[in-house]
Amino acid sequence: MSTAKQSYNFQKVIAITGVLLLVVKFAAWYMTRSVAILTDALESIVNVSSGFIGLYSLSISAKPRDSSHPYGHGKVEFISAAVEGTLITVAGLLIINEAVDNLLHPKMLGKLDYGILLVGITALANWLVGSLAVHKGKKNSSPALVASGKHLQSDTWSTIGIIAGLGLLALTGMAWLDSAVALVFAVVILVTGYRILRSSLGGIMDEADSELLEKIVTLLQVSRRENWIDLHNLRIIKYGSVLHLDCHLTVPWYLTVREARKEINKLQRLIRQHFGESVELFVHTDACLRFSCSICMKQECAVRQGDFEQAVEWTVRNISRDCMHKIDAAEQG
Repeated sequence: MSTAKQSYNFQKVIAITGVLLLVVKFAAWYMTRSVAILTDALESIVNVSSGFIGLYSLSISAKPRDSSHPYGHGKVEFISAAVEGTLITVAGLLIINEAVDNLLHPKMLGKLDYGILLVGITALANWLVGSLAVHKGKKNSSPALVASGKHLQSDTWSTIGIIAGLGLLALTGMAWLDSAVALVFAVVILVTGYRILRSSLGGIMDEADSELLEKIVTLLQVSRRENWIDLHNLRIIKYGSVLHLDCHLTVPWYLTVREARKEINKLQRLIRQHFGESVELFVHTDACLRFSCSICMKQECAVRQGDFEQAVEWTVRNISRDCMHKIDAAEQG
């Protein structure tokens, strides 16, 4: 089963879970009339909406590429995550509005014990499903699934805060705690919404993923072969679960086309072995030049025109440059 299909199937679980927990939270609010529980239920409406939006986006991203979408449909996941981040932010603002109103006009609460028990069950369910979604989303490189999981986790923390506030309220009788706790966790929700929005917009704009770049460059550095004289102009673009990687590989000038292709295949197998099969690698081979001898570690070379001086340590900074490396460039970083 493809990673896109796995993400789609798990998003179904998220959507169904969201509907069930929404019913439970509204039942808890009906019994207690707590504004904190009400705002938690309102956020769950966002969960349900986001769950179905994510489900729809994953069904599209799982479609095979076609003539109109030669790179596939994975970008829709970033749009889905952006919508979800927006909904989370709106939910946070609505919670603040309700909490402030209740702080100014407090209401009598009832059956807090039953309400705490019900929302406690929803918190546990949200955390378990959310953690699984984040784990599976990262494994499958699915931003939509990661966004859904983080949303569920943020909902868990807000629910825990509500439980704590209601517990203190039951012990002390201080009605303002109901609104105070809701305000605190509304801020947490707003921060989560901002982070999801920031991440999704970065994906839409093809922003460089510095963490992923660092992992790939580290792998290439420790696994480099003697025929890989130099590597430069490395670029990465993510389309949902598909990773597109472009680079220029400098090889000995006397290699045949078939021999150069073997080096590309070795590079491709290395990347796929560590980052999954959903990787498209586009490698342009450059023939080494005279100045390449000073950084070439190949020992058996009958046409060497200069002595080896030092190897260029590949880093995110210098491997992304659009030029072949020289000793002076290596010394500058």
